Amino acid sequence: MSFKESMMEESIFVQLSKQEKEAIDERMSRYDFMLQQVTDAMIVVKDDGTFVEVNEAACRLFRAPKEQLLRKKFQEYTYLVPEHIFQFQKQMLRKFGAYDDELVIRLADGELKHVQLFMRRHQEQQFDLYMIRDISSKKALERERTINETLFKDLFNRAGDGIVIFDGQGRFIDANPSFCASVNVKREELFKLSMQTFIPIEYHDLFEQLLLTLKRNGTVSSELPFILGDGMQKLFELTLTANVHSGFFMAIMRNVTEKRNMEINLQRSEERFRAIFEQAHEAIIICDDFGNILRANPAASRTFELPLHDLVHANLLHFMDGKNKKVRDVLRQFFRDGQIRDELTFYMPNGETKQLEFTSKKGAINGYHLTIFRNVSERRKMEKQLREQEQKFRSVFNHAMDGIVLIDDQQRIFDANPAACRIFSLQKEQLLEKCMHEFIGSNDLTKFQTWLNDGEEEEFCIIDGEGKKKIVELSFKPNIIEHVGLMMMRDMTEKKEMEEQLRKSDTLNVVGQLAAGIAHEIRNPMTALKGFIQLLQGSIGNDCEQYDMYFHVIMSELKRIESIITEFLVLAKPQAIHYERGDVAKIMQETVDLLSVQATMHNIQIEATYEQVPLIYCEPKQLKQVFINILKNAIEVMPNGGTITVSVSSVEEGIRIAIRDEGSGIPKEKIKKLGEPFYTTKERGTGLGLMVSYKIIEEHHGRIDVESEVGVGTTFYITLPITNDRQESDVVQ
Repeated sequence: MSFKESMMEESIFVQLSKQEKEAIDERMSRYDFMLQQVTDAMIVVKDDGTFVEVNEAACRLFRAPKEQLLRKKFQEYTYLVPEHIFQFQKQMLRKFGAYDDELVIRLADGELKHVQLFMRRHQEQQFDLYMIRDISSKKALERERTINETLFKDLFNRAGDGIVIFDGQGRFIDANPSFCASVNVKREELFKLSMQTFIPIEYHDLFEQLLLTLKRNGTVSSELPFILGDGMQKLFELTLTANVHSGFFMAIMRNVTEKRNMEINLQRSEERFRAIFEQAHEAIIICDDFGNILRANPAASRTFELPLHDLVHANLLHFMDGKNKKVRDVLRQFFRDGQIRDELTFYMPNGETKQLEFTSKKGAINGYHLTIFRNVSERRKMEKQLREQEQKFRSVFNHAMDGIVLIDDQQRIFDANPAACRIFSLQKEQLLEKCMHEFIGSNDLTKFQTWLNDGEEEEFCIIDGEGKKKIVELSFKPNIIEHVGLMMMRDMTEKKEMEEQLRKSDTLNVVGQLAAGIAHEIRNPMTALKGFIQLLQGSIGNDCEQYDMYFHVIMSELKRIESIITEFLVLAKPQAIHYERGDVAKIMQETVDLLSVQATMHNIQIEATYEQVPLIYCEPKQLKQVFINILKNAIEVMPNGGTITVSVSSVEEGIRIAIRDEGSGIPKEKIKKLGEPFYTTKERGTGLGLMVSYKIIEEHHGRIDVESEVGVGTTFYITLPITNDRQESDVVQ
């Protein structure tokens, strides 16, 4: 190639290089322009983090000129980021060539900024491109929104008022606990319902109008009744707000049912107060601290004997005696305590005096004092008369010979006179609050409950406080005052006993007369029978042994008849009885010895125990007859054998003889008939043995008591006094 050609080629290469350079410069200029116009910070960094190139947005972000930034490392602004996090970001960048994250950088002046970092790796040139976007404002907004949402949720859930969010058709979107509790419906169930579900149908049009106003104005307030989940209806005050969230509506609801009821009740109370004030029968006066009457009702005008317009201009203190000590004490107490209830004498303008009961309240009406008066003059007179009548009644009540008790509808005794306390053998304090039916015997209880409706005089058996049975005659007047009945009672026990003794005495007299006649009429033919039996026995001769059994039976029965006649004669005519000192234990031992053979024949053992007892005045033969009668009865009621227990001991009343058998026992209703003429529990008995025994013990001023249990046995207790008015050789006629 020639030199000229060579120079031409070089000239063409140079020209081409200049064109390429201009093209590259132009492209670089465009890239630089684009880099500087980007709003995000663009940074080129080396592997060690040193800034290589930055754009203007980076200078604005880091608040430093380009020359200063090119001497910095990216780590100087990210020391708040933990080292392991930063290393992790670098590893992701090396591995994938790109990595995005958010972090916090700190500027030279200490300001913190939230940035979004886009990291890109240039594999050939070994540098990284960081694109940084300032998101501090966004983060602040998000934080503010989070705080607002948290505050709203907290307020929403904690609010005492009900809060609901609903759409344009009234369907529930959300509701706080207060609303759910107010309407008594669970939150999950609300999402299936709408506001109209709880509003009575007649108020649906009003609710639709409220929605229209809400959409037009953005807010509206009103009151609506709501039907709760349990069917009750309550009044709610509503404040509705539009577009609170995603175009939904919010309602703040407060239950004002009680408030409205209180307002209504207050209004009614004021109306009632005015009505009561004007129409009250009691005098009502409102006055100041000095007693000046500011207002009074018509009843006060009548009470104080003044026209209403004159009374209103009067002074309350002028109606009282200011020198009276009680008046001064009442006024002093009123101003000290602020209220008082008392009674004073008031002087009327016409000269009349009235006893007025009053109640005063200090500052009750707008700072003025309210006093209510009641004329008790007539009542005091009536109370005096009532006290006098009460005293008369109490005097008659307490001194009545018969018992008187006052009972209520449940038969509880709440008052009783001394005579009733004696009948019941209880102190008055013990008797009160007890029920009348507690004292009635079990056999008479049904009869008593039926009798209460009649109340006519009737006899009942009662058990007194000491456990003793008494016969009382009762009469009853129900409702002498409301729910109070009066019961009269008379103790008939002694009378009944005297009647029983008189009946027995009359029976004994009849039996005595009958016995005398029978003894006279029977003994004569018996003497003849005994004589002819002996003649017949002698006339038979050698054949007498063949008929000995018949003669023995006949003579035995004749002796038994004679024994009965002898017992009759005890009742038939006076007997000469010679009392002497005797040992009861010795008499009983002789009797036991006498009957021991007969007892043994019946497989019966007699066990006797004797204490050392004093001697008493007695007729030994008669006592022995009594002991024989009772022991023979005991033997006869024990056909299968057994044991008879006999004891003689000293007791407070004298000497007690106890004879106990193991027979079949005697029913309680038959025990009281023992000793009556011809009454017996044995098939072949006459009843004369016990009748005579009772009479003998009675003549000795003693008594016979019987205790028996059917199927167990019977015990006879004979009690004899140690001292009596019998003297040795006395004769009872």
